[in-house]
Amino acid sequence: MNAINQLAVFDLETTGLDLANSKIVTACVAVIDAQGNLIGEAQEWLANPGVEIPEVAASVHGVTTEFAIANGRPLVDVVTEINTKLGELFAAGIPVVAYNASYDFTILKNNSESLGLAALTQPMPVLDPLVLDRRFDKWRKGKRTLTASTELYGVALGDDAHNATADAIAAGRVALAVLDKFKLLDEYSLTELHDNQVLWSLEQDQSFNKFLEGLGKPLITEFGWPIRGL
Repeated sequence: MNAINQLAVFDLETTGLDLANSKIVTACVAVIDAQGNLIGEAQEWLANPGVEIPEVAASVHGVTTEFAIANGRPLVDVVTEINTKLGELFAAGIPVVAYNASYDFTILKNNSESLGLAALTQPMPVLDPLVLDRRFDKWRKGKRTLTASTELYGVALGDDAHNATADAIAAGRVALAVLDKFKLLDEYSLTELHDNQVLWSLEQDQSFNKFLEGLGKPLITEFGWPIRGL
């Protein structure tokens, strides 16, 4: 068995769902142990994204344009520090958990490039509880949101959902539960899990496109995991 002594966890809250244009508002990177307990302090960021934060986004994460202007740091500084921290974790071989990783890592890459910063284009190893859960509990009905997954796997999310730190730690605990339930580390190394998630994510997107096509809805056009479009 490939034991994991610690996992890093990563989450962003942003101005929207558009991967190409959404800006980072808050972020968290933290490290948890094999029991899901926080090691040290979580590193948190609040950015002034430099654009209006739509009301629909502010209603989710609680950060208004006015608050971000008054209290946030320049986006370029925040993105630089997030890239640096994640780069250090990957260099140390510590897997990074992100729920629906292609959202967070794609937005981080696009924010980096829009600011003229070097982007993390090959983050590895990444663990995505959403991709893993869809793969190994494929036929389960119901939602696959982080909130739904915390309920299914008995992980406490509390009343602070859509806070970057709460979501990041909850995702890490869900990842530990998924790894344990399906004994994934008995079968795969972290590198093998990462590489397989690239394939499993593509299969899931293609399957979802068939569903969308049947409904006459727009299809996913940009594939890739943990970064779309690469």
